[in-house]
Amino acid sequence: MYSQDQTRPASPTRRAVLGAGIAAAGSALSTACSGSGADRAGGAGREATDPGTRGSGIADGKKLRPTWTPSPEGKLRGLSFTATPATVGIGGGRTVRTSTYNGELPGEEVRITAGDTLELTLANHLSEPTTVHWHGIALRNEMDGVPEVTQPPIRPGGSFTYRFRAPHPGTYWFHPHLGLQIDRGMYAPLIVDDPNEPLAYDAEWIVLLDDWIDGVDGSTPEDVFDQLRKGKPAMGHGSAHKHRSGRSGPAPSKPSGGVAAGYGPPAARAPERDDASPAPEWGKGPGRLMTGATSPLLGGHAGDVAYPHYLVNGRTADDPAQFRARPGDRIRLRIINAGAETPFRVALGGHRMTITHSDGFPVRHHRTDSLLLGMGERYDVLITAKDGVFPLTALAEGKNGAAMAVLRTAKGALPGPTVRPAELWRDVLPSARRLRPHESVELDRRRPDRILKLTLTGGMKDYDWGIDHRPYSADRVHHIERGERVRLVVVNATDMWHPVHLHGHTYALAGIDSRGARKDTATVLPHNKLVLDFDADNPGLWMLHCHNIYHSESGMMTTLSYRP
Repeated sequence: MYSQDQTRPASPTRRAVLGAGIAAAGSALSTACSGSGADRAGGAGREATDPGTRGSGIADGKKLRPTWTPSPEGKLRGLSFTATPATVGIGGGRTVRTSTYNGELPGEEVRITAGDTLELTLANHLSEPTTVHWHGIALRNEMDGVPEVTQPPIRPGGSFTYRFRAPHPGTYWFHPHLGLQIDRGMYAPLIVDDPNEPLAYDAEWIVLLDDWIDGVDGSTPEDVFDQLRKGKPAMGHGSAHKHRSGRSGPAPSKPSGGVAAGYGPPAARAPERDDASPAPEWGKGPGRLMTGATSPLLGGHAGDVAYPHYLVNGRTADDPAQFRARPGDRIRLRIINAGAETPFRVALGGHRMTITHSDGFPVRHHRTDSLLLGMGERYDVLITAKDGVFPLTALAEGKNGAAMAVLRTAKGALPGPTVRPAELWRDVLPSARRLRPHESVELDRRRPDRILKLTLTGGMKDYDWGIDHRPYSADRVHHIERGERVRLVVVNATDMWHPVHLHGHTYALAGIDSRGARKDTATVLPHNKLVLDFDADNPGLWMLHCHNIYHSESGMMTTLSYRP
């Protein structure tokens, strides 16, 4: 759990993790011994089981003695998580009813070392199926958490054990991959430590950004989707998508993300909100659609959903999470955009940031005042803490709101929720295209063996997002071959930006020499293209999709396939 007030340890350590530990999740750590080649590649997982049914390693929700041998390449960390409904506080006395991991928002941090094996058993206490996708990890295909592609959904009352080796250090996260569940409370950081960490720092601050709508005044992500789609069915992995009613919750609360008059750059104009309009006949909650959300950094239209709240580590800006440190401390921030539909522009008042990693992979250090993250993206940055109380502001790009947390190194009043540090509009990094990879992770110079062109299509009016003018279909697969250098040319033929995520691989943002930053999620602007190079070295069925969950559920996803 991420506490509202995170306190620095008395004496600095090289990597002090100041957030929730994973001990409360019930871990079991054992020394590795010999194993098979399959184990060294990540191991096999456990089948989903129903209550009272003995599966491969699980019976009646209890762990049995494992039938596998741990990998010799590292240690084994065993954890148990539960997908469960819970009432959680989000700050300012507000509570919401939502779906969570272990009843916490955000879910507890999971932390292992590169080369180690993670075994996490998820018990499903929800009333609907679910899965877990390990975002950014190059893991075995059957552990990827895509329903009806890599695994059957975990049915209510059942469980599934994910087991894989984490090959690369970095900042990752995990979340469901079924329907619109990512727009609830089921998300958590996955940190893979480098056993030979080259960075020197005194403390670490994990920062999860989110846009929040579930349980506010009766809203659900499903209602929002129905408003956007005008009642048309989901075309992604949302077969279990249905209206949810009868939620218990607090009295209606005020949105926490509004921008007060006088804040922001002179040219800023708040988008129009349609929150007060009656819900369409196909939706049961209040109207949540917005118009006028624009951003020059995103090429125009920024988003369609008027979120009532924006969160940092599960807290609203008027009751923010606080991180305590000492003046002069060198702090590593691991920033994760866990939002469903909102890009965030992030700055720390009074400080410049040095970007060290993007999507878990190191880059040549780059100084900036602020940076823009699309949904699913992660950046690691270093700062040297000054003396005082400083807002870490995550502006909902193009929308009328922001999330905020606080860095505190001295006594003093909290910044107000409408504070907008000047750094937000100074030196802004709009995308990772300006970054260069660290030489240790540069993709080697090699001509592509295969060029695969995909065109993103659809529009806001009909909300008919797809690829090559068709919505997702499980039987439409793009075949490649193992060992190939594959060049993906993703053409955006729409009037809106899209964060493009590839499962199971890290690609290079390709130029003439294929030596761009390594990523697994990158933004393609309207009527532009992304050129992405990757090596086909992890066989399986792998999804490529827009990480705007409402776009992907409308059909903007497809599958790449290759065999061992």
